[in-house]
Amino acid sequence: MKKIGVLTSGGDAPGMNAAVRAVVRKGIYHGLDVFGIYNGYQGLMEGKIEKLEVGSVGDIIQRGGTKLFSARSEAFKTDEGQQRGIEQLKKFGIEGLVVIGGDGSFQGAAKLTAKGFPCIGVPGTIDNDIPGTDFTIGFDTALNTIIEAVDKIRDTATSHERTYVIEVMGRDAGDLALWAGLANGAETVVIPEKDEPFAAVVDRLKRGHERGKKHSIIILAEGVGNGIDYGKKIEEATQFETRVTVLGHIQRGGRPTGFDRVLASRLAGKAVDLLREGKAGKMVGIQNNQLVYHDIIEVLKESHQLDMSLYQLMEELSI
Repeated sequence: MKKIGVLTSGGDAPGMNAAVRAVVRKGIYHGLDVFGIYNGYQGLMEGKIEKLEVGSVGDIIQRGGTKLFSARSEAFKTDEGQQRGIEQLKKFGIEGLVVIGGDGSFQGAAKLTAKGFPCIGVPGTIDNDIPGTDFTIGFDTALNTIIEAVDKIRDTATSHERTYVIEVMGRDAGDLALWAGLANGAETVVIPEKDEPFAAVVDRLKRGHERGKKHSIIILAEGVGNGIDYGKKIEEATQFETRVTVLGHIQRGGRPTGFDRVLASRLAGKAVDLLREGKAGKMVGIQNNQLVYHDIIEVLKESHQLDMSLYQLMEELSI
């Protein structure tokens, strides 16, 4: 293999630039030509492809977002769209592709591999919801963004003796909410994986108030419900003054942490190794701090499993 490509797809995540940099520089180190594909699969179909040099990825390791930009593409989900993408890759002589993104991005990589074009997936999503890896690129940075925000909110919650509901990202996965809740000492965490009755949340707040607690923090994963509506319900049920903060897309931006920079570099470097070894249709990951890889199709059949022992610990510590 002499020429490989790299693209980022789906939602951006801090550390994606570090991954792109690693693909480009490791590829060049081993004598490969590396091409950047802009705007994800949409850009692939449109031929937005250029050769990248060592200097092309200079000074990006510390930046959030993605130098290659990202986009969602309904057209690429079709057989025709995938064939257009392969034609563009062949036009530039590209023989293998590194795809950095989440499960939707991996679906595309699996389709290309099934059509005879080798792809390797690198998990990049703040939700940390990809099976087969302990951590995904961007999760640690997003977590630290939430922690910093909640620390500041707790200051004002304490000063005004209020209950605060803080809505964080996590449509189908509660990792961000749970880890942030544990790190911030939240009184309650509401996540998709745990069907806790609303009455139990109210009882916990009231018990705390009865023993003299003047403020509380509730962290709500967006997949469970709307933070503003949840806050109104809390105030109506408890008669405690309640405020709501929706952190939104602030969680997806910012300078990646050292952990995410190293993780992205390791995973992307492994992806280049797999292409050089003739592997295809694989996803790289990290488990017990060791680099691993799995068949993308098998990964997509599985569902993400949250470590519920962390939830139990959070409940034990938030009495």
